[in-house]
Amino acid sequence: MYSNKLICDILDYIDININKEISIEELSNLFFFDRYYIMKLFKKELNITIINYIKSMRVYNSLKDYKYNNQIIRIALNNGFNSLEYYSETFKEIVKISPREYKHFLKRNNKISFDKIITTSISISNLQFIKDKAINYKNNRPPEKTKIKTLTIFK
Repeated sequence: MYSNKLICDILDYIDININKEISIEELSNLFFFDRYYIMKLFKKELNITIINYIKSMRVYNSLKDYKYNNQIIRIALNNGFNSLEYYSETFKEIVKISPREYKHFLKRNNKISFDKIITTSISISNLQFIKDKAINYKNNRPPEKTKIKTLTIFK
């Protein structure tokens, strides 16, 4: 069975615009479907709300930036968050530790407890699972119908 084309198109749009402001209203206007229909269908197909998917993918994308950048505010802004407070709150909600604690986690610093290491590892695995699920979903999109041109020999 193929994936829903609308959801595949929405996932593509989110991937391209992940660092920009994305609203349900914008998606509704862009794809010409009722916002409630889009939200319900997305949740049904991927088992996650659009808002949680966007937040999760922004946090997921931000994780790699910790290897190259020490400024958490810059990481937040580069990944579509408009404030450090909102980024920290969202990060902690998803990864279960603060961005600062995550920096210690990467350095294998003793400032983070073993329980937090386990919880963080599971949370990161969950983010990878969400990302993989979206990729697999898009890879199962229905094939494009090719238009057949008819040649008119006689006029």
